[in-house]
Amino acid sequence: MSRSLRRGALAATALMISLAPLTACGAGHDAQSLQIKPDNATTTVGDIEVLNALLITPAEGAEGPAVVSATLFNGGSKAETLEAVQLPGSDAKVELKPAGGTGPLTVPAGGSLILGGKGNASAVVRGLDESARGGAQDVVFRLSETGDVKLRALVHATGSYYDTFGPTPLPSSPAASPSGSPSTPPSGSPSGAPHASPGGSDAPTEPAHGTGGGH
Repeated sequence: MSRSLRRGALAATALMISLAPLTACGAGHDAQSLQIKPDNATTTVGDIEVLNALLITPAEGAEGPAVVSATLFNGGSKAETLEAVQLPGSDAKVELKPAGGTGPLTVPAGGSLILGGKGNASAVVRGLDESARGGAQDVVFRLSETGDVKLRALVHATGSYYDTFGPTPLPSSPAASPSGSPSTPPSGSPSGAPHASPGGSDAPTEPAHGTGGGH
C-alpha cells in the first residue's frame, strides 16, 4: 500500500473512532437525552401513559376558562374511552369535547389521544381559582378500562409556546361610539346624503317622498 493510501486509511479509522461515542449517545432507549425528565407531568398506569400534562390558564388579567393539555397513549390491545377529567381539591369542572364535536373520546389500542391544540379534543376547565396559576394541581384522568390515572400537573398561563394549546380568550366588548355621532342613521336617507338643508336651516323631520335608497 502506498504511503498516501495508508495515511488516508488511518485518518478514516481515527474519524470513525471519534464519532463512535457520539453515535452511542444518540441511539437506543438508554440515550442520555431520554434520561432527562421533563417538567411536565408524566405517569403510567397499566396500559395507559399520560404525557406532558399541564393546566393552561388565560393570561393574567384576561377572562375565560382554562384547559387541560395532555397526550394519552394506549399501549394495550383494546381501545379505551376517556370518561372524565377531574381536579381533586378544586371546585372547577372539566368539560370534555371530542375533536369532531360529538361522540366519545377514544384512546385507540396502540395509539394516542391528544387534549388541547387546534383540531384536537379538548378538556375545558371552568371555575379554576386564579390563585392556582404558577402552582400545581392534582389531575385525575378516568378511563373505561384502566380506571383513574392520577398525577400532579403544573399550572401555566397561556403565552409563547402555550398559545397553541391554551384557551381562547373571551371577546372584548365593542368600543363605544364617538361622542356626538348619531347612534342610528336616519331611516330611508341615501348614503352620503347631507344632514342639513342649504342655508343652515334644520332638515325636514320627514323624508320627502321619492328620495332614493329608502324604499
